[in-house]
Amino acid sequence: MELGLYTFAELTDPSVTPARRLRDLVEEIELADEVGLDVFGLGEHHRPDFAVSSPAVALAAGAERTSNIRLTSAVTVLSSDDPVRVFQQFATLDLLSGGRAEIMAGRGSFIESFPLFGLDLDDYDRLFSEKLERLLAVRAGEVPGVYPRPLQDPIPVWIAVGGTPQSVVRAGVLGLLVALAIIGGAPARFAPMADLHRRAAAESGHERLPLSINSHGFVAETSQAARDIAAAPTIQAMNKIGRERGWSAMTREQFDASTALEGANLVGSPQEVAEKILWQHDIFGHDRFLIQFSVGTVPHDKLMRSIELFGTEVAPIVRAELARRAAQTAA
Repeated sequence: MELGLYTFAELTDPSVTPARRLRDLVEEIELADEVGLDVFGLGEHHRPDFAVSSPAVALAAGAERTSNIRLTSAVTVLSSDDPVRVFQQFATLDLLSGGRAEIMAGRGSFIESFPLFGLDLDDYDRLFSEKLERLLAVRAGEVPGVYPRPLQDPIPVWIAVGGTPQSVVRAGVLGLLVALAIIGGAPARFAPMADLHRRAAAESGHERLPLSINSHGFVAETSQAARDIAAAPTIQAMNKIGRERGWSAMTREQFDASTALEGANLVGSPQEVAEKILWQHDIFGHDRFLIQFSVGTVPHDKLMRSIELFGTEVAPIVRAELARRAAQTAA
């Protein structure tokens, strides 16, 4: 299993400027590479509480400070972007990084980009479908005059989905990889989504397609420390979004409950987080797991320590256990 991080480069702490957050972000990417993690993802937003509106630009800065880690958007809001420009930006990132770029495309759970670029929200689904088709045609070389071409042929395209069955079926039919976001509720209830994707892919003549699970979490030396560090920024960020969308407010008790083995948040000690990743692997059999540590603004030093623990303590436990299981199955 590939293990990695993703972030939205949050700006929920007024004392952290966009310039500071972006400098910290490059350090996070560099550390993730140093501790042997496989993937770093960066989300696109167009609002004041997030620092990145162009993931490819920020990831390119990280590419110059890293050697091995794969660099992906998480997500590119394809519905409100130009698929030719998306391809060109990530092809450029691919060239700069020596073939480590990926595109994670989605419709986006935030809608600010639609009025910003003069688009109608009534066209939400149609725009994504049409632009995804165009992106895939560009990737396949069916649209003349699109340069540069990436080192990877083809450059990986993941489809980011939440709880919409039609989205995973479409990805399976098209032979595309799926990144399934599980940020609330019981992860086990998402198992049918993974099954739908695999079945749609098989029925369309595709071989088994990789699946990524993307979730919130945090790692510290002890479970109590992890909860205490992550709780306040997570609750602040989720409740801000909740007020915009009519959700009920999250309490500390609800946050703590979500960190249990069967809950959505992977918050705890290295052993606990590793155990939870392996527990979810029993459910999904997924090929990649990405964790979002900074749900809200976490102090940079604590975030860096969490990345270090994830790479040096969590990842070795997970990799060793999955290798043991694979060897046992082969025998």
